[in-house]
Amino acid sequence: MSLPLLCLFLLLQSMFALMKITNQKCLENGKPTTYMKADIILGVFIPFYFTVEGPMEIQIFFEKKENPLFKSLRERWKNYQYLLTLYFAIEEINKDAHLLPNVTLGFHLYNAFDYHYRTLEGPLMWLSGRSEFIPSYKCKTQHKALAIIAGVRPEFSAAIGTLLELYKVPQVSYGIFDSALTGKDTFPSLYQMSPKDTALIQGVISLLLYFGWKWVGLFGADDLKGKEFISGLKAEMASEDICAAFTVKLSANWKIHLVSEVELPKLNQDTQVNVYILYGDIDDILFFCFIHGIISNRRKMWIMTKPQLLYLDSELYELNDFLDIFGGSFSLSKHKNIPGFKHFIKALMPSQYPEDLYFHKFWIDTFYCLPPPLHCGKYMPCPPNISLEIKQEEKVVAITSEPKVSIWNAVYAVAHALHKMLLSKTEIAPHKAANKDSLLPWQLHPFLRKIQFTSTDGDQICFDEKKNHVEKYDIQNFMVHISHTFLVKVGEFVSKSPQDQGLFINEVMIKWPRNFNQTPQSVCTQSCGPGFWKSLEKDRPICCFSCVFCPERHISNQTDQQECIPCPIQEYPNPERNSCLPKPVTFLSFDDSLGMALACTALCLSVSTVVVLGIFLKHQDSPIVKANNRTLSFILLISLLLCFLCPFLFIGQPNTASCILQQTTFALVFTLALSTVLTKTITVILAFRAMTPGRTMRRLFVSGFYNSAIPICVLIQLILLGVWLGTSPPYIEVDEHSEHDHIIILCNKGSVTAFYCVLAYLGILALVSFTVAFLARNLPDTFNEAKFLTFSMLVFCSVWVTFLPVYHSTKDRTMVSVEVFSILASSAGLLGCIFFPKCYIILLRPDKNSLKSFKNKTQSRKN
Repeated sequence: MSLPLLCLFLLLQSMFALMKITNQKCLENGKPTTYMKADIILGVFIPFYFTVEGPMEIQIFFEKKENPLFKSLRERWKNYQYLLTLYFAIEEINKDAHLLPNVTLGFHLYNAFDYHYRTLEGPLMWLSGRSEFIPSYKCKTQHKALAIIAGVRPEFSAAIGTLLELYKVPQVSYGIFDSALTGKDTFPSLYQMSPKDTALIQGVISLLLYFGWKWVGLFGADDLKGKEFISGLKAEMASEDICAAFTVKLSANWKIHLVSEVELPKLNQDTQVNVYILYGDIDDILFFCFIHGIISNRRKMWIMTKPQLLYLDSELYELNDFLDIFGGSFSLSKHKNIPGFKHFIKALMPSQYPEDLYFHKFWIDTFYCLPPPLHCGKYMPCPPNISLEIKQEEKVVAITSEPKVSIWNAVYAVAHALHKMLLSKTEIAPHKAANKDSLLPWQLHPFLRKIQFTSTDGDQICFDEKKNHVEKYDIQNFMVHISHTFLVKVGEFVSKSPQDQGLFINEVMIKWPRNFNQTPQSVCTQSCGPGFWKSLEKDRPICCFSCVFCPERHISNQTDQQECIPCPIQEYPNPERNSCLPKPVTFLSFDDSLGMALACTALCLSVSTVVVLGIFLKHQDSPIVKANNRTLSFILLISLLLCFLCPFLFIGQPNTASCILQQTTFALVFTLALSTVLTKTITVILAFRAMTPGRTMRRLFVSGFYNSAIPICVLIQLILLGVWLGTSPPYIEVDEHSEHDHIIILCNKGSVTAFYCVLAYLGILALVSFTVAFLARNLPDTFNEAKFLTFSMLVFCSVWVTFLPVYHSTKDRTMVSVEVFSILASSAGLLGCIFFPKCYIILLRPDKNSLKSFKNKTQSRKN
């Protein structure tokens, strides 16, 4: 065969082969892969679609279902953004003259299945080098991948981790961080690109505390990561007194079985649960709501905590019933940007990646046209000016999700590690170019472990799990507008360390769910305001409690206080029991009504005594004054005047001097008064006895010996007072306990024994005076005042006998008032009973106060 014929044959054969391949691509039924040729190849696993049963996967992947439920099952192209990110990162690295000079980077893409036996299908295809894997065989040895980028789900990374470890192939996982994959003994060749979400739970807790949501419902994916998140969230909620009204597990296998095994909780029974926390795929909760018929229920406030699996392109959004189910809810997502990615998306053309079957299928499903070089009779060729902006599909594939950013960072991390490895080989053999085919996967491990660089968006990239990363979460608000849903940033949560965290919310921008006019409330029991404390109820959550008014002398100045706190001794609670007020100092003062009444009474009695003393001085030569020893009368009046002035020592703010003078003055003037009464009584008896034969009584009467009773009695009292003041004198006492709203200042007696000894001595004098006067009451003498003395001492003794029990039963100012009242009453009894009858005769019956009247009485008594 001549050379031209051979070339023509080969050309025709290639054309037929191309047509065959094109037709196969148009009706592909296998497991397509994408390959980008380069010097160094990376193995990439991305889950594009899932399976139901056997051939049904092709129907779900290629056919368009009209049933809304089947629409929700089709993943559409939300995962295709990962592949576009991979293209973008590879092209950027290959254009960078400094990162991998003279070396091109490519990839071999495999579809990553997440369910049942098909999990390892992609890795086995990669190991075999064929579209159909052959166990224990490697059909291709050239351009073997130096590293694997995989694992949007931790389960997939864990499943292939053991297999890759056999060949020491590094696996860089771009999925969410999973603590189960951190063990270097189990997965020594696995590197997690996503940082640990240590602050995600704290962000949710801060959001709940900020709005006061204490009674919430939890929805979590029924997988290892979901259980770990819900468990950690419940622990933090318990420490902040936040309760979970119910917990719903969302089955991860609903896409396979089309049946949910989750038992529907009685969500409508507790209408106070207005906040739901979701950790799972949005399609999971939409499917859950759909099969349980709770879409039409009252809207709730959702908090999405798994933003890397949250997309707004679910076809359930095309239904009016599903359009606003999440309207007004919150999403916590890490703020990430890929510089230049949006421009890359806008510049995409249908003919850009002719070897990528997924790229072709994306254009067919989006615009129902054929990108070149495909030729199928069912579709028309794509026009040259077609763009993603025409159908807004650019928003779908340009959504910045955490897995997409992690893929981008993972490619760059491997590129930097390759750069370090190639640089080290050049340093070892500077005159010898590195052979790319001689590079082995295990040689990359030392460089990956130590890799540390700054990405183009400013993040510090490294695989050191112990390093504190600044975690920043955007708080986005779902807003529904007619036929589409969009997110608006309304705040952020920043965590540099567990001790350095901050939540910032712009409440003005928040649009709440349509059935809430203001910030929703989600509590089991309304908060206990200041003045109340939370009383927990048995067998009920800590969030369900009763509000009890604070007891006396206690307050609560915060909302939902666990217990009331006592006020300091110097303070007392206000009527609302929400703050402590300083106690005013109080005592028996002249401003007090009781103190003023006692002071006025004492003043009036003092004036009365002065008036009586004046009357007696004016009529001192009259028979009635001279008949009863006017000197003793003057002494008694002066002592009574001092008794009436004595209460002024008890009224007013006490001090050390007044406390001492109160008791000593009271004791001395009353001793003087009682001893004078006793002397007057003795005088009456001696005067009567002196009229009878016998010189002894006459001598005593004439000598005035009876007057010595006064100094003797006063001297005995002075001795008692000296002992009292020498051992334990009175002092100022501050009483902070008797009254809850006042601090009382009063005089403490010091020695109570000495005080009662003084009172007992006065009582003895009073009883002796009463007894002597009682015995002399009927002596036949003119102007005999023994009867008046008897009656006055009876009043005096009655007052002080009553004083003792009343004094013991009172406290503070009342006790002082009782003592002052007793002093005034007993003194007034002496003044009134002894002197008022005489003043009556002097002023109103002067005819009886004359010498003639005196003689007539004497003559009549003799007759």
